[in-house]
Parts: sequence; structure tokens; C-alpha cells
Amino acid sequence: MNSVLIQNARVLEPGVGIVGHSLLISDKRVAAIDPVNTPAAQTIDAGGRLLTPGLIDMHTHGFGRDLYEHGPEAMRRILSALPQFGVTCITPTLYANLTRAHLGELSALGAIAQADDQDVAIAGFHLEGPFLALPGAGASTLDGDVALLDDLLDACKRVAAVSISPDTPKIGPVIEHLRDRDIAAFITHTKASAEQTEQAIQLGARHATHFYDVFYAPEVTDLGVRPVGAVESILADPRVTVDFIADGIHVHPTAIRAALAAKGPAGVALITDSYFGAGLPPGIYENEGGYSVRVTDGDALRIHEPGSSRHNGLSGSGLTMSRGVSNLRKWLNLPEHAVWQIATRTPATVLGLKRKGSLLAGCDADLVLWDDDGSLLTARYTWVGGRKVYSSSNAS
Repeated sequence: MNSVLIQNARVLEPGVGIVGHSLLISDKRVAAIDPVNTPAAQTIDAGGRLLTPGLIDMHTHGFGRDLYEHGPEAMRRILSALPQFGVTCITPTLYANLTRAHLGELSALGAIAQADDQDVAIAGFHLEGPFLALPGAGASTLDGDVALLDDLLDACKRVAAVSISPDTPKIGPVIEHLRDRDIAAFITHTKASAEQTEQAIQLGARHATHFYDVFYAPEVTDLGVRPVGAVESILADPRVTVDFIADGIHVHPTAIRAALAAKGPAGVALITDSYFGAGLPPGIYENEGGYSVRVTDGDALRIHEPGSSRHNGLSGSGLTMSRGVSNLRKWLNLPEHAVWQIATRTPATVLGLKRKGSLLAGCDADLVLWDDDGSLLTARYTWVGGRKVYSSSNAS
């Protein structure tokens, strides 16, 4: 691949700070920061803009009018849309088709995940279930079943994470099996006790996804005594990382600040949990679920069914990763490099992606040059594996 030299930039290494003012891309990797006398086939003047690693979304169900589970073409449309929001790597999240009856559909999606020429890198699928204690938005609630798990993993071909609940019956062997196959076990959809949660962590669960959402405290049995459950056990254990939907609706910013106080930026990640309707302009949209979704600026996605008890209820998250980073910059009293760590380096570490989430020499050239109007970040250029996959209309 031809080399590209990006000059006059503020090159940001997550968790460190500004480490240089130029960056050389060669052979799909970052070759050097501030190279000396290095000819390049193409030179880009960044105009003093911020250059960061690409954003990594560990929990995303879909975008626009598509869900990954709608099939290969829907998945390709989503992948082509995400770079405009600075996203360079995802774990597409599946939850509705995690049964043996859908193994063929999973296999078709798995074939796309194996391709290495997508506009967004796929670290592997995230299966949100089916071994959950609480259904949330319709996810399955099956007892632990290692044989079914293997069937799902084999069909998907590449799986990076599986979400489980510590209070699901027979979940222990599932967590151990995931650990042995080097697949992350994410804790979620739970009202587990402290003891159940600590047992899951001991067996190998090391991350909690869409933290605080569908994480319920155990029932009060002694009036005046606040029960301790999954949330407290996760916050107390330094081995466990967490992620949040930073839209200001699903989770109050104070919850994110509390997790940062317990774990620091290396222990907290940003996700979108994006669903049908994310990224669309304000309006009302029909989806395949038989109801309408209302998209409103500054709000989560809402069910639009006037006269129904479900009207105005949450339909899901409409967050984009770039909006999430912009929100965190406003809400958190953190150095800029720490905010970017939450959206890049921490998710890469959770997923075991050693060459992503960093701009150091040898890392994948997944990077974004940003425009910043002071309130909202927008991608000017996005590269994946050194290939420019997005250029804004404002870019020359």
C-alpha cells in the first residue's frame, strides 16, 4: 500500500497526550510519529486538527434503518455508514436470533465478519445472550447450555464476547467455556446477589456491559438496610471493566463519574448500544418490530404508539460514538487523552486487540482526523487499515 504522511496534526496517544505533529502510514500500519526525511506517496496537511485512533464500539445492534440481524446486506450498509462518525472497529451485537433455528443466518453473517476489506474492522461478534436472567429488550433467557453455546460460536465463526447473567441457572460452565476459548464474558441483564456476581468474576467474567442499565439491586429484605448486588461487586473488583451508553438518558453522568472514581479511564469504556433509528434525522420511522420509533435530538429512541401504554417508552439507544465522546468531554473533569482512552484504548484492551486503540508504531492504521466546533466532534477523514474510508464534504 502507498504510504501517507499526515502533517501539521496534534497526534494524540490515548492515556498519554499529544505525542507529535505528524504521522506516517505504511503497509496498513502506523510506521512512525514525527518521521524524519521520510518520503510519502501522499501528504495531507491536517491544519492543526486532532488525530486520534479510531473509535471502537463494543456494543452496537444497528444503525439507521438496519440491524445486523437483518442480514448480510443490512450489515454491509451499517459498516459503510459508521466511519462518518469516527468508528473504525466494532463487535456487531446479536440477540434475537441466538437459537439453533437461526444457525444458517448466523453463518451468513459470520462470512462477512471474516472478510478483511470492510469499511469498519470487525473484532468478532458480541452475542447478547441467550443465557440471560432478564430479557431487557427481548433477549432470550435460557439456562446455561455449553452445547448450544458451541453451536452458536461455530455458526458465527468469529465471536469476541458473549453477555451472560451471574444469576442464570447453570451459568458457571458457560463462563468457564468462554474463558477457555479466550472469548470475553460480559455481565449484564441481572439482579444477581453479590455472591453470585463474585462467583461469575472468579470463573472468568471480566467486563460489564451497558452498566447500570438492566442492573437491578436485590430486593430489600431488612428495612433500612440497602442490599448489595452486582453493581457494587463489579465496582469493587479492579479486575472488572465496565462500559456505559453515554447519551445522558440511559445513564446519569454521575454514574459514569462514580465508575471512573473506582476504576479510572483504563477501567471504563464508551459504547452506543445503537439500535434501529440511530443516526437518522428527527422524525418517526416504521421498523420491522411492528411499531414506530421516534427520533429526537437530545433524547434516546422512543416508541411512538399514541394511545398505547408503551407510547414514549425507550426503544433503544440512538447514540453515535462521536456524540458519546463529545458528551464525555462536557461531563467529565478529565484530561483530553483520558476521554479518548475511554473510547479507544480501553475497549481495545477489553477485546484483546493489541494493535488497536493506539497510534504507536506498529499499530493498525485505524485513525481519525477531527473537526471540532467546541461542542461536537465530527470526522474529517477516517482511515481503516491505512485505507481512507471516509472524507467529509468539508475536506479538501
